[in-house]
Order: sequence, then structure tokens, then C-alpha cells
Amino acid sequence: MKKTEYKTALITGASSGLGRGLALWFAKQGTKVYAAARRADQLKALQAEAPEGRVIPVVMDVADADATFAKVKAFDHESGGLDLVIANAGVGNDTYGKRINWDSLSSMLKVNVNGAAATLTGALSGMVERKRGHLVGIASLAAFRGLPRSAGYSGSKAFLSIFLEGLRVDVKHLGVRVTCVYPGFFKSEMTAKNSFKMPFMIETDDAVERTAQAIVRGTERVMYPWPTAVGAKFLASLPLPAYQSLSRKLR
Repeated sequence: MKKTEYKTALITGASSGLGRGLALWFAKQGTKVYAAARRADQLKALQAEAPEGRVIPVVMDVADADATFAKVKAFDHESGGLDLVIANAGVGNDTYGKRINWDSLSSMLKVNVNGAAATLTGALSGMVERKRGHLVGIASLAAFRGLPRSAGYSGSKAFLSIFLEGLRVDVKHLGVRVTCVYPGFFKSEMTAKNSFKMPFMIETDDAVERTAQAIVRGTERVMYPWPTAVGAKFLASLPLPAYQSLSRKLR
């Protein structure tokens, strides 16, 4: 698809960070964007900043997967068919195995796994029927290995990565595109909470531009920034004993 062919889009996690930036980016290209998030005030501010009539605020909590699936399916029908769906909403909680907290882990999985899957599959049947559309999931370079103190986050993003890969195998020949985005560290509300050093941090606008351009090109897998991507691939290539030895030094 060319960018002018995205007449409608639905983007979750649109109240801040990458999701907000993508909503504005596509709205400025002429796309009608259903911007979904929990915070109505932030969505109203986004709507005011976008070209008139291009952003439709949708108050939605993807942690409620059943309601999310139903809403996305309804928007697909009401809009005449969503051209683009971006499952961006995500959270990152500490899941240190030595003192793991189930409530924290459970809440993260509801958003990163169930919420993302519900968002994508809510639009999938319509896209398959129309033989067009583009599904995008925002995973993470953390998906390539189980990182220290991040079993839950790494695992949830690994799920999304493999889920999208399986969907791509099933629907690519039907005209439905599937893109998985693997960002490294970029400035956001999530990374602002991190107490550790985050190498090769990039600006939010940079992450937005890289992601949007990859979507428009129809890139199936995009990873950035390149130094972090190279590091993630290197860790993924290590034999298990070697990775475990190295990861103990990273804790």
C-alpha cells in the first residue's frame, strides 16, 4: 500500500509516545484515524492538534480483550473497512524472578498479549474478506531473548512477534500485509520510569518516523536503532549456556 491508500486506521495506545505520534503522522497524510486509549483528556488534546476531522478519539482499555475485539470489529464495519490497524498499546513492568509479583505480571500480559491479539484479530476477518489491509504490531528488541528482570515483558513481546509471523504465513497470499516492529529504547512514558542506563536512546519523533515509513513501505520486520538491533541479534545467536553466563553479569 502507498500512504495515500490508508483511508482509515485504528491505533491503540494513542494517548502518548509512539502511538500518539503515529496517529498524528497518518492523520497528516489524510488518513482518518481512530485513536484508542484509556485517557480521554489526552485523546482530546491529540484530536485538537490533528487536522480537523482526521482523528476520532476512542476511549478503550485493551486489557479487556473481549471488549477490545468487539470494538475493533465494530469500527471495521462502521468505517467501511479499516485499512490499517496498529496494536501499539503496551506496558512494561519489572518481573524479577526472585520476587515476581503476579498482579503486576498479570496486568502486563492482559495488555501486551491478550489486548494486542484482540486488537489485531478484531479487524482480521474483515481484511481477509476484502482481500486488503495491513496489520501492525509493536513488539520490541527485548523479544529476542529473555532479558534479566524482564521475563514478562520479553515473553509478551516474543508472543506478539511469533503471533504476527504466523498470521503473515496465513494471510499474505490473501492480500493482507503484516508488519512487526521491534524498537529499541526511545523516549516515552515507559522508558522514563526505567532506572537503568538505556543505550542508543532515540527521540520519540525519530521512532515515529522510522515506524511510519516502514509501514508505508510494507516492510514485514523492522528493527531500530541499528546498534541495539545488532546487539539483540547477537544475543539471540548465543548458545544458552553462553547467554546465561552473560546475562548474569547484566542483572
